[in-house]
Amino acid sequence: MKKVLVVIDMQNDFITGALRNEDAIKIVPYVKKKIEEAWDLGAKIVFTKDTHGEDYMESEEGANLPVKHCIKGSEGWEIIDELEAKKYADLIIEKETFGSTKLAEYFEENKDDIDEVEFVGVCTDICVISNVLITKAVMPNKKIYVDAAGCAGVCLESHDTALNAMKACHIKIKNEKNEAFR
Repeated sequence: MKKVLVVIDMQNDFITGALRNEDAIKIVPYVKKKIEEAWDLGAKIVFTKDTHGEDYMESEEGANLPVKHCIKGSEGWEIIDELEAKKYADLIIEKETFGSTKLAEYFEENKDDIDEVEFVGVCTDICVISNVLITKAVMPNKKIYVDAAGCAGVCLESHDTALNAMKACHIKIKNEKNEAFR
């Protein structure tokens, strides 16, 4: 395993559901293409799924983002059909909050076999940045990329702020200013 593509939270609720995002809708074809290219090159493909229980509204996140979403087992929790996760995923990680300790554990266990990690997905300014920085902490000397054209934030301003924050932490940003929603 030399390269890993991580697809963050490309779930129905973030694309067309409870937290519908027009920018996220626009990146779907690009993310699909990235997955297919990674597959063709033999890269490992890891998907994450934001995962909440019926008690979401009583959680700390629910108190700050009071929109019930990605409830385990619901249609909104599923990865969008266009990405064919059942076909392409080497691993699907359910995560209860923004950053995933399970993803960190995966990278810790496999870091000797990984040369680079690339991230796409949503939301740039919440879950993408959280998982990128966790990965950087686990593998500080590996090449870590974010493909901006395959990411969408809550809004354009917060997307750009997250990209700048990641650059400050030595994350390499690809295709910045080439996002379909610009």
